[in-house]
Amino acid sequence: MSLMDRRSLPLFSSADSDAASPETRDYTLSPRERRVLGVLIEKAKTVPDSYPMTINGIVTGCNQKSNRNPQMTLTEDQAEEAVDSLRARGLVVEIQGNGRVVKYKHQAYDWFGASKVELAVLAELLLRGEQTLGDLRARTSRMEPIADLGEMQRIVGELVGRGLMQALTPAGRGQVVSHAMYLPEEQAELGAQVEFAPSGPSSESPIASRPASRGGQRERVGKFRRTRVTSPYGRGLGRSAPGRGR
Repeated sequence: MSLMDRRSLPLFSSADSDAASPETRDYTLSPRERRVLGVLIEKAKTVPDSYPMTINGIVTGCNQKSNRNPQMTLTEDQAEEAVDSLRARGLVVEIQGNGRVVKYKHQAYDWFGASKVELAVLAELLLRGEQTLGDLRARTSRMEPIADLGEMQRIVGELVGRGLMQALTPAGRGQVVSHAMYLPEEQAELGAQVEFAPSGPSSESPIASRPASRGGQRERVGKFRRTRVTSPYGRGLGRSAPGRGR
């Protein structure tokens, strides 16, 4: 798509610029869209002097080796395509920087209806995929401070309740969670490969349950990681033991 064509895109598409609220919005995003959006959120928080971002900066952020899973090698055209799609959905806007250099910024706070710390949590999941609550708290804290694991559980519980996150393993010590923005095909694969908790959330927290022993934690997380498979959508997904259902 030419630069003139990209500039003619509306800030919000007719499908997504209606009265839809964050509670009723379709959150599904493609892998490339998730990576680009995660980079924009991350860089806005960690290197504000380099934000808003040019396409070249977005490509560099998407393909960097640290804090990314899976590794990607997006081209400029692929990054532009993802940006255009995000613009059409109202998640990204184009602005003119110094010297009329085209730059982009996200609109994720309004689009997700998220707070600063909630958006940091979502960004970390968009960039790295599934992870334990402990790892998620440690990694998110580079963008926004999270006091302790209890606070992490509260934040994640809120996001799970709003349909932005999901639990991939049973609640307890070492629980693995991820975002809930997969395409339908990805989500179907995830549901077939990951053993979800058989019981519903407790009354205390949408993700809390009886703590597991340290040995149980290591066994559960180790099993999840050992059974990772390569997804056709470009990311590793956990898989339950053979013969175990959703």
